[in-house]
Amino acid sequence: MTDNHEAVKTVADGLAIMTVLGTLNDWLPPIASLFTIVWMGTRIWESDTVRGWTNRREKPNAVDE
Repeated sequence: MTDNHEAVKTVADGLAIMTVLGTLNDWLPPIASLFTIVWMGTRIWESDTVRGWTNRREKPNAVDE
């Protein structure tokens, strides 16, 4: 169990360092914007309205929201 905690700490430290470097280099806002655009595009594409427009049926294993 200790090995998992150490691995998680290492990953978190790496992400923290990347966040600092990204902030210092002004990369973080454009990257965050890109991920936001992709996420919102996916949410819109999977919405009931767009599914109706594109004649796509809901997947049988889809989770109700």
